[in-house]
Amino acid sequence: MQDEPVLDLAHLGHLELLTPKPDESLRFFIDVLGMTVSGRQGDSVYLRGWDDYERHSLKLTASKKPGMGHMAFRARSQQALERRVAALKGSGHDIGWTDGDLGHGPAFLCRDPDGHVVELYYETEWYQAPPELKPALKNQAQRFPARGVNVRRLDHLNCLASDIRANRIFYEQYLGCRLTEQIVLNDGTEAGMWMTLTNKSYDFAFTRDHTGAKGRFHHLTYALDSREDVLRAADIFLEAGVPIESGPHKHAVQQTFFLYVYEPGGNRVEVCNAGARLILAPDWKPIVWTEEERKKGQAWGMKTVESFHTYGTPPVDPDD
Repeated sequence: MQDEPVLDLAHLGHLELLTPKPDESLRFFIDVLGMTVSGRQGDSVYLRGWDDYERHSLKLTASKKPGMGHMAFRARSQQALERRVAALKGSGHDIGWTDGDLGHGPAFLCRDPDGHVVELYYETEWYQAPPELKPALKNQAQRFPARGVNVRRLDHLNCLASDIRANRIFYEQYLGCRLTEQIVLNDGTEAGMWMTLTNKSYDFAFTRDHTGAKGRFHHLTYALDSREDVLRAADIFLEAGVPIESGPHKHAVQQTFFLYVYEPGGNRVEVCNAGARLILAPDWKPIVWTEEERKKGQAWGMKTVESFHTYGTPPVDPDD
């Protein structure tokens, strides 16, 4: 008999992105992606997509190097948060409680086996649009910005890791995440994992870091409404002088329609239309992709660009 699934975490809430060019990065997220500033504190600016329900989904923080400061998951209740904390305490992964941050209450910090910092919280501030940003329809978080790409909401993130299997087990056992798809090489090594907390096909992904380094970041992704919006985004990036790395195209894994660019601080950013793919089956069997299948490239035959396998943040210093 299978153990009852852990359903204590609700969704990916936000992430902290580090940038050595805070002013230029901020202009990118406001003017090009079309995000809205919802607060400032210290060296950080808080931003949101126009239909994120929480106050922010991105914390942009000035730093010497690019990368991810932390990722954050919202629990389903205070009791659910306490259960996850109890499971983590004494595990060797726990860091401890913080008083919270702008927009959310007390949070518990932990580290996955690769060293990425994970924040768990429940109390949160629902976004209240000021008069000039109030939407015509009350079931929408804020007025459509009609600026740049107009990203709707945070969709997912992707981290790099030296040991995918160890991280998969951590997220399954301690956080209750479900594996939906994975890459397994011929020698049995797990090279990629896509995991969900919701009925979305994935809230986050991890892929193997070719350098063997730990705790690095691959990309964050904001959702658009349609493939046409992704195609339009390519023109907007082109006009804005934003370096396009790959796409628009369709992934084989998860079938996401994608477009990857680099923001001024050096972090990879994706805009996507994930389509209507939902994981509704409570007994979903993870899809396993082989080494040969992945060598075929993306869904329509485009080979994956080399930088997608080699570039991550922060950059690896050969002298470290």
